[in-house]
Order: sequence, then C-alpha cells, then structure tokens
Amino acid sequence: MKKNKNILRKQTAWQRLNTTKGRLVVGSMLGLSVAFSTNIYKIRPADDNLAQGFEIASGLEVKSFAAEPSLRNPTNIDIDAKGRVWVCEGVNYRPKLNPKNPTVAEGDRILILEDTDGDGKADKEKVFYQGTDVNSALGIGVFGNKVIVSVSPNVFLFTDTDGDDKADKKEILFTGLGGEQHDHAVHAFTFGPDGKLYFNFGNAGEQIKDKDGKPLVDREGNVIADNGKPYRQGMVFRCDPDGSNIEVLGHNFRNNYEVAVDSYGTLWQSDNDDDGNRGVRINYVMQYGNYGYHDQMTGASWQSARTNMEEEIPLRHWHLNDPGVVPNLLQTGAGSPTGMVVYEGNLLPAPFQGQMIHSDAGPNVVRAYPVQNNGAGYKAEIVNIMKSKEDKWFRPSDVAIAPDGSLFVADWYDPGVGGHQVGDLEKGRLFRLAPAGSQYTVPKLDLSKPAGAAEALKSPNLATRYLAYEKLQGWGKKSEKVLAKMFKSDANPRYRARALWLLSKLEGKGKKYIDAAVNDADPNIRITGLRAAEELKMDVTPILAKLAKDSSPQVRREVAVNLRFNKSPEAAQIWTTLANQYDGQDRWYLEALGIGAELQWDKFFSVWQQAGNRDLASKANRDIIWRARTDEAMKLIPNIITNAAVDTKELPRYFRGFDFYPASDAKQQVLIGLLNVNSPKQAQITALALSHIDAKTQGNNPQVQTALRRTLASVKGQKQFTQLVNRFELKDQNTELIRLATTQPDTEVGVAASRILLRTGPDQIMKVLNGKDESALAMLTAMGSYEEKKAQELMEEIALNGNRSMAVRQLALKKMGRGWGGEERLLNVVKNNKLAPELQQAAGSVLFAAYRQNIREEAAQYLKMPSREGKPLPSIDQLVTLKGDAVNGKAVFSQTCVACHRVNGEGLAFGPELSEIGNKLPKEALYKSILHPDAGISFGYEGFQIKLKDGNQVVGIIASQTEDKLDLRQPGGSVT
Repeated sequence: MKKNKNILRKQTAWQRLNTTKGRLVVGSMLGLSVAFSTNIYKIRPADDNLAQGFEIASGLEVKSFAAEPSLRNPTNIDIDAKGRVWVCEGVNYRPKLNPKNPTVAEGDRILILEDTDGDGKADKEKVFYQGTDVNSALGIGVFGNKVIVSVSPNVFLFTDTDGDDKADKKEILFTGLGGEQHDHAVHAFTFGPDGKLYFNFGNAGEQIKDKDGKPLVDREGNVIADNGKPYRQGMVFRCDPDGSNIEVLGHNFRNNYEVAVDSYGTLWQSDNDDDGNRGVRINYVMQYGNYGYHDQMTGASWQSARTNMEEEIPLRHWHLNDPGVVPNLLQTGAGSPTGMVVYEGNLLPAPFQGQMIHSDAGPNVVRAYPVQNNGAGYKAEIVNIMKSKEDKWFRPSDVAIAPDGSLFVADWYDPGVGGHQVGDLEKGRLFRLAPAGSQYTVPKLDLSKPAGAAEALKSPNLATRYLAYEKLQGWGKKSEKVLAKMFKSDANPRYRARALWLLSKLEGKGKKYIDAAVNDADPNIRITGLRAAEELKMDVTPILAKLAKDSSPQVRREVAVNLRFNKSPEAAQIWTTLANQYDGQDRWYLEALGIGAELQWDKFFSVWQQAGNRDLASKANRDIIWRARTDEAMKLIPNIITNAAVDTKELPRYFRGFDFYPASDAKQQVLIGLLNVNSPKQAQITALALSHIDAKTQGNNPQVQTALRRTLASVKGQKQFTQLVNRFELKDQNTELIRLATTQPDTEVGVAASRILLRTGPDQIMKVLNGKDESALAMLTAMGSYEEKKAQELMEEIALNGNRSMAVRQLALKKMGRGWGGEERLLNVVKNNKLAPELQQAAGSVLFAAYRQNIREEAAQYLKMPSREGKPLPSIDQLVTLKGDAVNGKAVFSQTCVACHRVNGEGLAFGPELSEIGNKLPKEALYKSILHPDAGISFGYEGFQIKLKDGNQVVGIIASQTEDKLDLRQPGGSVT
C-alpha cells in the first residue's frame, strides 16, 4: 500500500472487541499484560515469608528487604553509598488507558528506604520527591547529592542542596523525548568508569532535545532522531555529566531497557522483541553499530519480505543476515527484559563476578550471562540466580548492587508485565541476595584523602565509585601516586582499568599512562587505553598503527571501530592491515571493519583493493566486498555471484547486498548485466536480478523483458511467479493467475493471484464467479483473505444474485462481510432490505461476531440473534481455582482463536504468537485476556484506521512503515 501522509488515525474503537463466550479475538491476547480491578489481588503470605518460593543459585540466599505498604509498583531502583535503596514508584501507571484504576492525585513518589539497625530490613522511609511530573518514571540514578530521573518527555536533574534527603532543586537535563507514559521510553542513567553518563531509550523515544527544547546533534552534526538519517528506533547514548557532548553509541533497537557499562568501558544491554516472537536478545554494544530491528535503509519491519530472509523468526526479527548488522550476543527466547548491571564485586559466588546480571519480568527470573571471548566478540550462556517456582506474579523490574556487594532485586509484583496495563496497584517488593548468613553492612568511606578515595573506587556500588571518582579527579595530581600504584600492581584488572581512566585525564601525564596501557599484557587494559585516548581526542593514529597488528582480535576490533572518525592519511592503510587479518568467519570482526569504514568507504576500500590480490575464491575477500558501501564494491558483486566458488544457496546473500546501495542508473546497469552472464547458475541469477531491478524505470528494457518472459515460464505456479507479475505490473498473465487463484485458493500464491487480478482483470474474476460453482467458490475463498473495496463490490453482486447457487451466495456474503469495511457493507445491505430471507442466517453469523459492539447491536435490530445457552461465567477469582479441560480448550482455539493467533504453528499471524504465553502470564491474566479482550493492547499491535485517497478505509495493524509504503496486517493475517 502506498503511504499517504496524514492518513493514520488511531482507532480507539478497535480495542472494544467481541467478548462473546468462546470467542478469542484480536485484542484478547494482544496485551500480554492485563488490567485487573483492584479487588482481584492475589494475597501473599506475611512479610517473613515473602522470600519463600524461589529457586536460588547455589551459595546464595534471598531475604525480603522491603514490601508494601512501604513501596508500591517499583519501576526502577538505585542504591547510594550509604546503602539506601532509592525507588521510583509507578502507581499512576497509564491512567488514560486504564481510567477505572485509582490514581494518586499528588503523583508518584521517589522513595529512600534504609536499614538503620543492620537486620537486613528497611525500617526507615523518606519521600525524596513526589509529583505528577514523575508518574511512572522508568529510571533513577543517584550521583552524590544529585539524582537523575528518567520520565519522558523529560530527564530531570534533582539536587538536594542541604542534605535533608529532599529535592530542593529541579532542573531539566533533556526534554522532547517521545514515549510519555510508555515502557519504550527513556531509561535509567548510569555512571561510566570514564566519568561520563550512559543511558538509552526504546523505540518510543524518537528524539532528544536540550533543556531549552533545541534538537541535539551527534558528533557528525546529525540530528538525533528516529528518522533514518541515519538513526532508527531505540538508541544508546553517552554524554558529559552536564548533558553536553552527547553521542549515539548504537541504534536500531526495539526496547533496549538499561545499558550497563563495565570498568573497561564495554557496554551491555538487553532488548525486547515484538511480543510472542521468542526473540529477546542480549547485546554487546559495539559502539556506533546498527542492531537491525528495522531495515537500515528503508525502515521496513523485520516482517517485510526481503532477499535472503532468515528462516527462523527470532533471527529474522533482527535482520541478522543483512550486511551492517552487529550480531547478537545471546538470544534468550520469550520475555520482558528489564534492568541490568555488571557485577564487579566479590561477595557473590565466582561464576557471577565480572558478569551481567539481568532481570526479566516475563519468565519471572533474575539471571547472569557469563561471557567468554569469541573471536573479536563474545559468547554467553544463561545462569539463573533467582526464579519464582510457581508464583507468576513475581515481576523483577530492576537489579542493583549495594556497597557490600549484595544484589538487590525490585519486584513490580503483578499478574502482567506492564505493556500499558497494571493489575495490582498496592504491592511492591525489594529482595536482597547474598551468601547465606551474610549480614547487610555498609563499608565505611574515607573520602578525605586520596588513599581512602582510591579504596572507595574499588567498590562494587556505582554511587560509591561516583563519589570516589569525583574526589580523585578533583584532587588532580595529588591522586596520581595512589592511582598509579593501583594501575601498576593491583591484581584485579578491573581496578586497574578504573585507575587508568582517571590517570589518563591528569594534565600533562595522560599520554604516559595511555602508552603504558596500550603496551600492557592484558588485552582489556590495551582496549581501555585506546578508548581513553580516543575520548581525550588525542592523536591516536600511532597507537592504532601499533595495535592493528595486535595478537588479540578484540583489540583489533577496537582499533577498527576507532578508525571511524580518524581522517589521518594513515587511516586507510591501518584499516587495510586490519582487513587483511579477517578470517572469513568472525562476523564481529567484519562488522567492526564496517563501522570503522562507514564514513570513508571510498578511501578505505580503494587502498584495500590495491594492496594485494583480491581473489574472489577467498570468502574473506567476498565478505569485505559484501559488507562495503562503495560503488567500486558494488561493481564487484557480479563477479562474486558468477564465481565458481559461490554455491547457488549463497546467491541471495550477495543479491541482498545490492539493497544497501541507493537507487542509481549504475546500480540498474549492474543488475541488468547479470541477466546474461552465461553462468551455470544463470536461471537462479536471472530470477534474483529481476527481483531487484527497478520495474518502473527498466520494465520496458528489451533485455529485461526477454529475461522476464523466460523466467516466468520456469516459475509458473510458484510464489515467484506472482511476485514478478505484480512487480512488473504485467497484464497478459491473467489466464495463469485465474488458474492459481482457483486451484490454490488457500495458499499465499492463490491469494496473491486473486489480488493481482483485481487490478488487471476484474471482469475476468466476474466471469469465474458467474461460472461453475467449484471455481466460483475457490475464487471467493481466495478473495476473502483480504479486505479491498473492489473485491467486496464483486462479492456483494454475487451474494445478491438470485441466479447463483445458495452455496456460492452464502460464501460470497460471508467473505464480503469480512473486516472493518466489510462489516459495514454487509450491515448496509441488511438495513436496506436487499437481503433475501434465506441469507439472513449467514449474515447473522457474520454480524453477530463482528469486532465492534455497535455493529452487533445494530444488526440485532434487523436480524434474529442466535440463541445462547449456558449460565453466566464465574468471576475470574473463581475461575482460577477450577481445573481446565485442555481438550476442550484446544477445540475452542482451533475454532475461533486461530483467526488471529498462532500456537505451535497452528493459526494465523495477526495478533501476537502465543506458543509460550503460559510461561509469561498466570491464570488470572490469561482469563482476563480471553474474557476482556480490550484490557490491553501490546505495543506494536495497536489498530489503525487508514483513510485512502479514494475515500475508502481499511483497518488493521501496521506491519511495516517506510517513507513511501505502508504494510497493513488485517484480520486473517493477510498483509495489504
């Protein structure tokens, strides 16, 4: 569908869907998180028992630190140097979407919870700030007497000027952020080892402005916005403590929830998938990379058809086959990922030290992801730390590290996982994990002299490290002695790295310590030294030249990334040195090369090409050409495609490479040239070339036409046939299209054939519909898979034609009444008394099952409603105590729910995939979703009404949206 600006209107009525007994429709599971009235709370045991019922990692125990009524609905936490837990509450969660939920008129609170007597339980509570301006804040960071609260559209900087634990001053650090009252908005700020702030936002963030509302730009001068120039979707940021010098460190995420930074300056985070696709991922954030949620060039959804599309949906979700997409570190399946930290303490058992610790509210778990080096990147595994055995209301929303090294977990405690809905407004918990018998203590700090501050710099708690960093940096050269000792001789390399960051900033001394670092035996220290030098804007070219030959592929990766902004004459040769060491297997390394060359591909590629024999039998050489973005590389892709070393299975990969070059005559000539290269793979090459040639500008080219006709003859009956006919807008293939539509009406090919015929030969469709019943029924079946005005007009004519058989008329009527516009058309037929009595029952079966209540009610004025048997259903709290019948449930699903949802391959992909929904939601939430389908609509599954230029309208879910195209998924799963 061609996109017309200003045609989108959120269809709020879409959420008022059918709740007829036994029918599960679009909205029923779209929320995946459900609104409950406040009298449906699940009663928990007394406070002493709150920590029971968890599976805990060996060597650890869990204790309750705080619970309601001290706190409710914790969205995010931080722990200060005094061991106090700061909490953002989200009681006023999405009030506009949940108008029946009670709210706190004074606004949500920012709390400080403290254990004053050392018994491991909070006994003192303070309200640091309360206001409607922090309703449902998603992030909090404590930095001495300053507190940063993330709550779109603003990031607030609060200051306690007099030490009374009350906010005395409120300033705006950033504004203009999208995602107000949205889970995919701006998230928490964290302190980096370099003294900078790190944060991120999900794909509702859209843009970021300074405190005065001026759009911010990156270091290249690009406006930071989700507009494809160059950034898309969710992003990761770094800035100075005052908000200046902002950088985009990664983009094209969906809802990257919190970024965690280790002592070496390496970034880690999680990212959530579109609900139901089992694609939750953990990322090592290679700086300046693209992470593939949407098409990098067009912005199209991962669901949009493309060459070399990944076979598995969790991989397809992130465009992992595309050149220019950084690999995922780990995919964890279904989930609702939330907070993350890097644990750099020593209180927890060794397997968790130096590793990410992450909360995932969906599967009710807190995990670690132990990481190992893997080429230029990493690999990781999943190790559970804390998992609820049976209580699916445990919803860990964040994790934080206390000064003693213990792990704190915030529990949102709810039947759902947010997603614009909340079921419990009264509860919220904090848990502490530590070795059995470990008392909660707060190490004393001595920040009066460098030695004490250096010791505090070793703390596992970020707030403590912040205080130490500020002191040590403020003292300048007075800190050098203790920091130099730590850097040179401490046994813990992470402590050495922390000291190095500060030493590198000493006036007149930084280069000395950076030189020492880049010559260090530890690769991570060499990486840290390079990062520190780049941040200081030093002339790093000599360092890059040296480290380009480093034995560690991870060090060389960092060199490649660092070349991105290096304009020196030596840069291209350094890049070539790195590229010559690529092994043809390490995707991390290849993408690092791409990031480094991104701003000067022409220069880098030219030097590489001239530096040696670039035999295309070498996969390494082919990969570099595939990853490049320069016309010289594009001209070499045909040589790869025709090379004997390249199997036909690899051809889609290289053809996909063409999609990353903008439209040009040169590109079209390269593609046309592939139509006749006398290759043993010519048939496959021609078919792929035709799918990339611009049909509008090259469709009449004789060479293209000859190849097109030859290819059509060889792919008759296949999906590719309808694709080519549609792409080149051929009007002489109607006979074959009719055959496909009437012999394969239930297939993607048959449906596509009927849609093309609507444009090229509607009169021929009518001949079929007026012909033999068998063919007419088949054509109606194909046409009934989508909602288009012309199709509805033809089906209405057949339904009202008394000369046709009853079977044909009934099917025409049912298919005509499908979808938003179809319901209205059928209702008008009924109201205008055009419907024969023998068709009224068929009309009723459609209209009384309509999505909109007003359609059902109006139909009841003209048609006899079907009888309904059975008693009213029990309440949800009664239903959860009953034992279900899986056989009956499966039957109901197969009869009704399959129209919108898919489970284990059965059903249609309109609403979210539900194969693992039982692992995410408890019974209460599942019942609520089924019985009250308007309770919640998940992000990305909202309904839209599209008004077309011709005055018609269609309704559905936006599957993909680019500058000039809108793909709309309609009930039944078809995409328009």
